[in-house]
Amino acid sequence: MSTFNQVLEDALQLSSEQQEMLIEILQNRHYENRRAEIATDAQQTLIDFHTGKFRHQSAQDVIAALRQSLNELEE
Repeated sequence: MSTFNQVLEDALQLSSEQQEMLIEILQNRHYENRRAEIATDAQQTLIDFHTGKFRHQSAQDVIAALRQSLNELEE
C-alpha cells in the first residue's frame, strides 16, 4: 500500500491538467461519500425518532441548550 507521501509525490509527477482532473475527481468522490454519510445519519435519526429515543422539546428549549453548549465551549 502506498504511503501518503508516495501518493503526493506521484501526483506531482502528473501534468497540470492531470493534477486538476485528479483534484476534481477526489473532490467529487469526497462529496459523494459525505452525502452518503449524511443520508445514513438522517435515516438512523428518523428511526431513533420513531422508536421514541428522542424527547419532544420546544424550539426555544433547543435553542437555549445550543446557546448554553456554545457558551461552555468558549469558556
